[in-house]
Amino acid sequence: MKTLYIDCFSGISGDMFIGALLDAGGDLDLLQEELNKLHINDEYELKRETIVKNGITAVKFDVVLLHQPNKDAHVHENMHEHDHSHSHEHSHSHEHSHSHDHAHHHDHDHNQGHLHTHDHHSDRVHHHHEHRAYKDIVRLIEDSALDDKIKQTTLAIFQKIGEAEGKIHGIPLERVHFHEVGAVDSIVDIVGAAILIHQLQISKVVCSPIPVGNGKIRIDHGIYPVPAPATLEMLKGIPIEQSHIRAELTTPTGAAIVAVLVESFGPMPSLSVEFVGYGAGTKTFQEQPNVLRVMIGE
Repeated sequence: MKTLYIDCFSGISGDMFIGALLDAGGDLDLLQEELNKLHINDEYELKRETIVKNGITAVKFDVVLLHQPNKDAHVHENMHEHDHSHSHEHSHSHEHSHSHDHAHHHDHDHNQGHLHTHDHHSDRVHHHHEHRAYKDIVRLIEDSALDDKIKQTTLAIFQKIGEAEGKIHGIPLERVHFHEVGAVDSIVDIVGAAILIHQLQISKVVCSPIPVGNGKIRIDHGIYPVPAPATLEMLKGIPIEQSHIRAELTTPTGAAIVAVLVESFGPMPSLSVEFVGYGAGTKTFQEQPNVLRVMIGE
């Protein structure tokens, strides 16, 4: 049984997860080919580069949005920060700030929801035209030519985010509108995660406890403590690890991926490791490399 162990000692965002899987043997060309089935490829370009974070070589994955004033500015979720926004996307725009060092821009894919100026990793800068309602994303995925297993995984992740957002805002799932998570980069992160998990033929996913960081972030509804509301809602029942780093380490997108894919949480299981991958976040911390480490083995 091929097992994936996610060692998220510096948190997790959608773009960090994609970067780590690509570094562990994921195929970027196949990823792009599969993503083309969504028919939104005129809205973005994929960018992969190898960088060094605190002495650790890692893959930095970004979704570069094509229809915005400064397309380079948008750096994704990796910062982790942004990831969130995705999450809530509906309401928030934030996702990005994340850890991703990206500085600005916005990942991630992503989430939290909220405006998050976070400073996480997220750096992507989402624009309104990129935001989609939950029902629109479901239609986009269901109408695509993606494999049914990939569709099921993707829809489960978006449902997890939508239900969290709906509960927080007191609205039914069908009325949830994602601001960040509905942005193109977040969609690519989530669908891309499902594509690579199936491409790598992963049968079981195990994960370390999840550090969420600490401090406060600004979301659409004001200043909130880390983790953002949607992230915390999705991490119910999942072990959270204390962290002294003042940043949003885990974005809504990262939390949703973990909540849906992971079967158990704890230390690394007995495993004959075949591949190791590192996915870089945008931000740089003095105390530790801002990377996500994954191991694949039998």
